[in-house]
Amino acid sequence: MAKKTVVQEAFNLNIDEYREKVYGCWLGKNIGGTLGAPFEGGTELTDLKFYYQEMNGDPLPNDDLDLQLIWLCMVERYGLFNLNSRLFGDHWASHIIGPWNEYSVCHYNVRNGFYPPISGAINNDHWKNSNGAWIRSEIWACLCPGNPDAAIKYAYLDSSCDHANEGIYAEMYTAALESAAFVISDLRKLISIGLSKVPKNSYVAKYVKMVCDCYDKGIDWKKARQMVVDDNLKDLGWFMAPANVAFATLGLLYGEGDFGKTICTAVNCGDDTDCTGATAGAIMGIIYGRKAIPKKWSDPIGDKILTCAVNKFGLLQRFLPATVQELTERTIRVALDSMHSNLAFTPINDKPFAAPKDAVKRLSQTDMAEKIWKKNPYQMDYFLTNCMLRVIYENPIVEPGKPVRVRLEIRNPILSEGEFIFNWMMPEGWTVDKPQGRTSSKCWVYGYQEFVITPGEFTEAIEYVTLDVRIHDRNFPNYVSIPFELKGSIYYPKNYLESECDEYEEEAFRVRPLINKALGKNPQG
Repeated sequence: MAKKTVVQEAFNLNIDEYREKVYGCWLGKNIGGTLGAPFEGGTELTDLKFYYQEMNGDPLPNDDLDLQLIWLCMVERYGLFNLNSRLFGDHWASHIIGPWNEYSVCHYNVRNGFYPPISGAINNDHWKNSNGAWIRSEIWACLCPGNPDAAIKYAYLDSSCDHANEGIYAEMYTAALESAAFVISDLRKLISIGLSKVPKNSYVAKYVKMVCDCYDKGIDWKKARQMVVDDNLKDLGWFMAPANVAFATLGLLYGEGDFGKTICTAVNCGDDTDCTGATAGAIMGIIYGRKAIPKKWSDPIGDKILTCAVNKFGLLQRFLPATVQELTERTIRVALDSMHSNLAFTPINDKPFAAPKDAVKRLSQTDMAEKIWKKNPYQMDYFLTNCMLRVIYENPIVEPGKPVRVRLEIRNPILSEGEFIFNWMMPEGWTVDKPQGRTSSKCWVYGYQEFVITPGEFTEAIEYVTLDVRIHDRNFPNYVSIPFELKGSIYYPKNYLESECDEYEEEAFRVRPLINKALGKNPQG
């Protein structure tokens, strides 16, 4: 409790300044995404200086914002501190219909019983390091202002739905930077805080440091961008998170505090342009607030929020924010509720803003980040009667006849020490070294047992093994279905320039600038 008190005394956010920054975040997100959307997927530099098309008061729909609307509704219903991997997986399967790449992989994996973080780690080799996660980090920053360690906890839950490795690190970087931006305005300090939350040997850290070094040496932004592209293509390729996070950071550095120059520079780098422009715009909005966003940029798109990746026939659709103003007020309401529930959260009140001199040092602690880096991507949680069961696979993808280890951990919620019993009900032809296992634990401590399962033949691509869990002081069984996937039975292709029919799409991207020029539409501004 003493540690929480220190955090409470160290920071204070003024409610009016906080509202200004949250509004600026969401408006900047809407503007940057609208600016970059028409150029998404392009691999060439552009020289964009303003919106490509007439907006007529409407922004372009953007999945970068869509998914965060779903997360906001989830937090409103369950509370920030009750979020878990199951809620993220179920909300994804029910409310997110974006058919793109890792979004689909997550959807399929959850439908088959593989919840986060496994849903982002398997059947996802091509897209696990891509862009879908770091582009939706603002909600965690806004709900955890001035508290990067809290923001990255939720960023992990979020990103592990459809990503692993670099895809997760990327969202941890942006979430930490954005959270810190509520209490620190110096961009280089914010970048250092973001980097403190990712492994030093990660591609995210490598490319962010690369653009920072280029900026410090006075290297032109185009050359800096090309250095990232040349290095990135050797290892990861286009549409991957590390390079695009670097492009957003590049825009912030070379934009030098100018909103329009910042988002245009980020977008002009190419690749996943709606993502880079939207994140750069959101960060600018947090640092400088709504009033610093020129009307030149805000007036053409107005205050609406248009969606493209959420289930319009789902019940949740009725409750999604329809405007940036509504999104801002609902975000603030949840943040205030969370603050009152946890003393470790930055106070938001009518007092003047206050931050200590050692704020950067405090916000750059690595303890929480290192715990997240060490998390096993092959673990899955089941919430049973009065307790939680965690299944940790050696690997959920198996072959008949080849033994695999499975560790079961159960957290005791009872003050007295309790005993827990695991009874396996194996499919025909499958074996386990111990048909029953027992463990005990004290309150809030994990008891555990390890088993060796030898798979038999599969009747389908996925086999569901039944586990009966008997909980201390409860006589009735809790049946859990634990999925195992047959190696080689599932393959989700990257679905981009991988078949002959995509040659037409590739050609269309190549000639599009020529067509635009002939029609008098010049993307060069």
